[in-house]
Amino acid sequence: MPFDAPASDAPAAGERTAPDAPASGAPAPGAPASAERAASEARAFADRPQGPPPDPGPPPEPREETAGTLRIVPVRRTGQWIAALLVLLLLAMAVNSLARNKAFQWDVVADYFTTSAVLRGLGLTVWLTALVMVLGFVLGTLLALGRMSSNPVLSWVSSGYIWFFRSTPILVQLLFWFNIGALYPHLGLGIPFGPEFVTVKTVNLLGPVTVAVLGLTLHEAAYAAEVVRGGLLSVDRGQIEAAQSLGLSPWRRLRRIVLPQAMRAIVPPAGNMLIGALKGTSIVSVIAVQDLLYSVQLVYHRTYQVIPLLLVATIWYALVTSVLSVGQHYVERHYARGAERS
Repeated sequence: MPFDAPASDAPAAGERTAPDAPASGAPAPGAPASAERAASEARAFADRPQGPPPDPGPPPEPREETAGTLRIVPVRRTGQWIAALLVLLLLAMAVNSLARNKAFQWDVVADYFTTSAVLRGLGLTVWLTALVMVLGFVLGTLLALGRMSSNPVLSWVSSGYIWFFRSTPILVQLLFWFNIGALYPHLGLGIPFGPEFVTVKTVNLLGPVTVAVLGLTLHEAAYAAEVVRGGLLSVDRGQIEAAQSLGLSPWRRLRRIVLPQAMRAIVPPAGNMLIGALKGTSIVSVIAVQDLLYSVQLVYHRTYQVIPLLLVATIWYALVTSVLSVGQHYVERHYARGAERS
């Protein structure tokens, strides 16, 4: 039967067994290389210091500016800082000039800023802008639909209208309508090449304010037509085909499907047109419409304080334009709700 070794002579679990070696730890002559390696490991284990390992201390702080062996250097924007300093310097010079130049007469500006004549002119300017934009976009929408129509007559007439009124300056158009009485002393309503049922003098029908509304509306309608047409073309054709497959009428497709999606492309240029129309109403002063600019002109023709009165008009235009810009921002955000990503 096999011989069982005593329990005390069995190697412990995990201990490395080695052949018998001399007491000094040196391998016997002629021992294999494995015996030499085992003897060196035994000597290293004997020389290892006893006791707990030394405290390594706190870990080193991470260095965010290094990645491997390369140091991350932030980009130096020297040119941008120099440009910013130059802009700030120019702004400081402009503010200093506005504050210390007595020729601006800021006390006169404060005196005339809220006078009744200026406020009446401001009210007429705002009213004229709102009316012209509403009428211009109504007519412009019809022109845009006519230009996109498959009917060649509607398409050609709409294209010709847009071409003509975008090709002539607004000042020329206003002067033309203001002197329309020289071409047509009387305006009548009746049968073409037949009798007229109603006849009225042009001078009595077209006053300065009416001429301003008519000229500005016809001018803005040409630009509004292109804005609306661009917005309608931005809608995916599949949306229109889906609405057609549901059996929706053309008017309902336009009102419920096409226009809500087209407004995302219509609102930004329409806002620019609104601001441009506000400033463009100042041109009606050439036909004696008492808007904001004409009202301050009446004042400085009497007082000869040209610069402070022009500053009054400039500040009012800037304030109203700022309000319109804020409103445009919120309208754009309203119609862009479905397109924004969170």
